[in-house]
Amino acid sequence: MRGHGDRSQLEVTEVPTPRVSKPGDVLVRLKAAALNHLDLWTLRGLPGLSLTFPHILGGDGAGVVEAVGDAVTRAKPGDRVMINPGVSCYRCEYCLAGEHSLCERYGLLGEHVPGTLCELIVLPEQNLERIPTPPAPHTEISWTEAAAYSLVTLTAWRMLVTRAKVRPGETVFIWGVGGGVSSTALAIAKLAGARVVVTSSSNEKLAVARRLGADETINHDRQDVVKVVRALTERRGVDVVVENVGEATWDRSLRILGRGGRLVSCGATTGPKVSVDVRRLFWFQWSIMGSTMGSAEEYRQIVELLGQGHLRPTVDSTYPLDQGVDAFHRLEQGQQIGKVVVEIE
Repeated sequence: MRGHGDRSQLEVTEVPTPRVSKPGDVLVRLKAAALNHLDLWTLRGLPGLSLTFPHILGGDGAGVVEAVGDAVTRAKPGDRVMINPGVSCYRCEYCLAGEHSLCERYGLLGEHVPGTLCELIVLPEQNLERIPTPPAPHTEISWTEAAAYSLVTLTAWRMLVTRAKVRPGETVFIWGVGGGVSSTALAIAKLAGARVVVTSSSNEKLAVARRLGADETINHDRQDVVKVVRALTERRGVDVVVENVGEATWDRSLRILGRGGRLVSCGATTGPKVSVDVRRLFWFQWSIMGSTMGSAEEYRQIVELLGQGHLRPTVDSTYPLDQGVDAFHRLEQGQQIGKVVVEIE
C-alpha cells in the first residue's frame, strides 16, 4: 500500500530485505499468502490505525524457514511452516495465561504490522507451526491450503469452541456463509455435532454450503430469516448465532436467539452501533460475547485438526504475486467461494 484508498493505492514493489535481529526471530521465505476482507478494510483505512507506507498487506501465509535467531528452539532452516497471524508480546499477564488475543500489544499481520504478501518475513517463533502431514487417504497439504487456513479458522474456532462452547445437538445459525469466517464456522459447527442453519444472498453459495454439510439454508434477500428460523425450530429459536455483520443483522440475530442462547460476534462489516433491549437480555438469559482471533494454544489445536484431515480450506482462486492487485479485485467482487490466494514463488 502506498496509502489508504482503493486498489489504485496498491503496487508490487521492492522493499528492504528483512533480517533476523532478535534471538527469538525466524526468517521465512513465503510460498503463498491468502487474502482476507481485513485487507480491504486496512486498505480503505481503519479508525485509529496509523501505518508507515509503503505497507505490506496480508495476514495469512506459509513458507520455508530460511534462518533463525540464537534462542529459537521450535523451528530450523528447511521447515515447512504456516503462520499464526496474531502477534502479541508473549510476556504480559494475558500472554502468560494463554490469552494472547487480550494482550495490549496484540496486533495482526497486514493490519498493525507488515504482512505476508511478500517474499520474506520475520516473525517470532511462537507464530509458526510446522505444516502437518495428514494420514492416508488424505492428500498432502498444499502451500495454497496452508496459506488459506489460519486467520479464518482460528477466528471461527475461538468463536464456536472457546467462547460459545457449541455442544452436540445444538442449533447454530450463521450469517453470510460465503465469507471465510462463516464458511469455516459451518465446518467447525458440524465437527462439533451441531445442526447448522446458514444464510447467503447467493443461491450458488447456499448450494455449496449444503454440499459442505449445512442442514438448512436461507436466502436472506428473498426470505424472512426470522420467520423461517422460527419455523425450523418450532418457535424455540437457535442456541448460537454467529455474528460478524453488525448493524444490518443485529436485531434479527436477537429475534432468532432462543432462551439461554449465545450470540458471538467477531465483526461489524455494516456498522458498529447496535442496541439491545436489556429486559429481553435478562429475561431470556442470553449471553452476548465478543471474540477476536485466538491464542497460541488454540492455533496449535486447529493445526492438529488439519493434520488429522479436518477443516481443509476451500481455495477459490490463485494469482501470482505480480498480479496481486487482480486478487484484490476478485475479493472485492464478493463472488468467491473459498479463499483467494497469492502464490509467491
